[in-house]
Amino acid sequence: MQPRELANFICDTLQKAGFQAFLVGGCVRDILLQREPADFDVSTSATPEQVLKLFPDGVTVGAQFGVILVPRSGTKVEVATFRSDMSYTDGRHPDCVVYASSPEEDVKRRDFTINALVMRHDTGEVLDFVGGQADLRVGIIRAIGEPGRRFAEDKLRMLRAVRFAARFGYEIEPETFKAIRKHAREIRQVSAERIREELTKVLTEGAARTGFELLDLCWLLPIVLPEVAALKGVQQPPQYHPEGDVWIHTLMMLEGLPGGASPTLAWGVLLHDVGKPATFRSAAETGDRIRFDGHVDVGVAMGREILGRLRFSNDDTEQILSLVEHHMKFKDVKRMRPATLKRFVRLPRFEEHMALHRLDCLSSHRILEAYEFVEDFLRSTPPELVRPARLVNGEDVLKLGYVAGPIIGKILAAVEEAQLNGELASQEDAISFIINKFPNKGAITKSAV
Repeated sequence: MQPRELANFICDTLQKAGFQAFLVGGCVRDILLQREPADFDVSTSATPEQVLKLFPDGVTVGAQFGVILVPRSGTKVEVATFRSDMSYTDGRHPDCVVYASSPEEDVKRRDFTINALVMRHDTGEVLDFVGGQADLRVGIIRAIGEPGRRFAEDKLRMLRAVRFAARFGYEIEPETFKAIRKHAREIRQVSAERIREELTKVLTEGAARTGFELLDLCWLLPIVLPEVAALKGVQQPPQYHPEGDVWIHTLMMLEGLPGGASPTLAWGVLLHDVGKPATFRSAAETGDRIRFDGHVDVGVAMGREILGRLRFSNDDTEQILSLVEHHMKFKDVKRMRPATLKRFVRLPRFEEHMALHRLDCLSSHRILEAYEFVEDFLRSTPPELVRPARLVNGEDVLKLGYVAGPIIGKILAAVEEAQLNGELASQEDAISFIINKFPNKGAITKSAV
């Protein structure tokens, strides 16, 4: 069952039981924009208890706020009871919930006019109580009612306004814009996890540059990511970066991110040069040109702090930091020994390293020689030569008479290095190499193995 089919089925079932039921929110907006909705929501006059009687398999994901999740055949739809919210002491959840009797009351508590449209599932008739259709036609993100009150109810709505404006290429309505600036510092009250998820959507929905320019214009960027705001005005050597300062360079890379880019790649792009402001040295100081000595190590340390602050998972943190750590190594690929190059391209999700380097080049000097060199290497080198089977293992080395300890690891590392450099092709080669390179009075000869 497709999501739209399930939403229609839910509306039919609720209406047959004597309740009002409509499609609502983002799915209506996307239908009117002729976009495929990511999900469908239903609003109804039925209480959560009444919804659960009709759909016993429903999940009470937010029953205290009137929300039931109805799953069916691998898809799911949220069903929310009409409600009128009261005060929001914590800046996210209503202090109490009062159920409403009409969709008009319900939509007036929502965030933006374009997200507050109601549609009859069977006829496609749109009920518009807040001017959302007009704002869709002219491309406006407008808070419903008094903007300050909407943002007081949920501070995250300030980031959502930016995200929607970027995603659709819309303008933020002036009073809404002013209210975001006025209340920007209150975004600190939002949990790190929610901020992370919203920023990740800004980065991956296909309009990352616009999104971050808007975050800056709305005065949100220095609060949620001060380290990124600090990139502004940090000059770079023009012979390598004719595009301008580190902020412009980063924006150009964000502009090159396609919609649907992986979150780790997107965050790697955003943070790859975050260490430059702290390591800036002018041409007068260095005697030749602007330099950022050590900016990679500083960037990794700063990135770890940022990602920890935003509660990223360990796996995502390590991948993003790996992108930061290794992004400068491409300049050396033509001079790398075979073993070094093979280890480099064996980095986890190396395709993200390639994508970041390509964006880095296209957003600066536009020279893709290193990218093309690695691309050709990957295309022409059989995988079994990049990741060859080990010629010997620890047990093999112990059989040669070496004593267990750190020496075993050193021997195995040396064998792998020689193998990757094409110096060893068989186990016999490896044993000869070990005996000759690591003399050991207790070791037996290869003929005895």
